[in-house]
Amino acid sequence: MKPMIAIAALVVALATSLSVQAGPITVYTSLEEDDAKIYLEAFNKVHPDIQVNLLRLSTGDLGARMLAEKSNPRHDVIWGWALTNMVDPNILEMLEPYSPAGIDQVNPKFRDPDGRWFATTGYMAAFCVNKDMLAANNLPMPTSWEDLLNPVYKGEIVMPNPASSGTGYLMISSLLQLKGEDAGWKFLHDLDKNMAQYIKSGSKPCKMARAGEFAIGASFAFSAVKSIEEGYPIAMVLPSEGAGYEMEASGLLKASQHKDDAKKFLDWLLTPEAGMLYGQRSEMNTVPGSEQASFARDAGMPADVTTVIYDMDFAWSAANRDRILQKWQAEIER
Repeated sequence: MKPMIAIAALVVALATSLSVQAGPITVYTSLEEDDAKIYLEAFNKVHPDIQVNLLRLSTGDLGARMLAEKSNPRHDVIWGWALTNMVDPNILEMLEPYSPAGIDQVNPKFRDPDGRWFATTGYMAAFCVNKDMLAANNLPMPTSWEDLLNPVYKGEIVMPNPASSGTGYLMISSLLQLKGEDAGWKFLHDLDKNMAQYIKSGSKPCKMARAGEFAIGASFAFSAVKSIEEGYPIAMVLPSEGAGYEMEASGLLKASQHKDDAKKFLDWLLTPEAGMLYGQRSEMNTVPGSEQASFARDAGMPADVTTVIYDMDFAWSAANRDRILQKWQAEIER
């Protein structure tokens, strides 16, 4: 959809073959821009005849766009979008069941029994802590969410806005599940006393911490991993209560006019080639055979992330999302 180019947060148009094709296909995603670019370049090497027009928006913004376009969907595929949002009945009814090649190798926990979605990657909450700033201000290293209530961190913490960021929503959803709603909301109000800003993006709090703007950025783990690999004075802290997590799901639109090529795209997401890239660019992935990057281990990522994640109830997160966000925006957002 070429008019999208003027308004998209990111448009990546790949493949320029002049051969006859069923596409171009339009793909909506909330994957990080750098990751999406790498994945699409790899896809293009296998399918140079398929042009992919990509719109990248944050999780909440993308959901609002899809619902606004529901009567006339303008995309063929939703790719790498928060599972909590994907299971919204309003979204599910837009999706057509499809079983891509290799789907039987994916844990049933990470695919819809009715074939409307499957998840290939995921992300979990982590703190990006600037070690230099801690030392300069004589601040302790936090190890948990509870530690962030310490008054010494006042004005030194940033985190994603849950209304726009999937990372932000998984954080507050996991805390409400972990603590129970009454204690959870009290905790979020107490945490707000130390909070400097709520940021639209899930990765930006980490980038702000590594730049020395704030001491602590609540973000997702791979953002910390990449910051450490690039030499920033960042420590990755996985909250000891258990890191809330989210899976990134994909599906085929019923309204797609280019289903043959859209299905080829979905098939590719489960190939060993894609899995190898997931191991290099994501802390969680479901494609068998993919290996965790050595730099992720060096940054402190456990070989088995199930040992550090909180067992999220995605159905609860989805069913209560609107209510939780309305309450958060009314009482906390600024």
